[in-house]
Amino acid sequence: MLAKLMAGIRGTERVMLAVTMIAMSVMFFVNVVVRETSPRLATELAWIEEATLFALAWFVFVGLGLALERRRHIAMTVFLDSLSQRIAFIVRKLINVSGFVFCALLTKFSLDLAIFIFQSGQISPTLGFSMIGLYAPLPIGFALLTLRYLLELFGSQNRFEIRDTIADH
Repeated sequence: MLAKLMAGIRGTERVMLAVTMIAMSVMFFVNVVVRETSPRLATELAWIEEATLFALAWFVFVGLGLALERRRHIAMTVFLDSLSQRIAFIVRKLINVSGFVFCALLTKFSLDLAIFIFQSGQISPTLGFSMIGLYAPLPIGFALLTLRYLLELFGSQNRFEIRDTIADH
């Protein structure tokens, strides 16, 4: 059941990241073309820069968990590989505990911030959307990262062993 849930989360993350990257690329392309060909129309498309900023926030934070799982975060593998298996196991557990605690705290703090922003009624200047769209990806991304550390901590997942199998799917 957990494997199916994680496969669903992974699939959702991948689709979101792909759609977001394509949308950002298209918006940037349109913005550059319009600026170069019709400067008067460019003022009408000022919202594109803000929309891509929102999209970039979603892209970065939603990708955190997937990046950890695929070993794309900074790691000192040379150091870990030089340790005995027993010591490396303990160090990895300590990394996962500290990663879990840190990300859980970031999830809580960023959720509090997102709620504050939502309740304040802040609106983006050019899009006219609630600024929650810019702050919501923080707690979502950190929660996904917290989940990955938790799974590693309890042995349900091991990014050092499953890296290649995840990348293939």
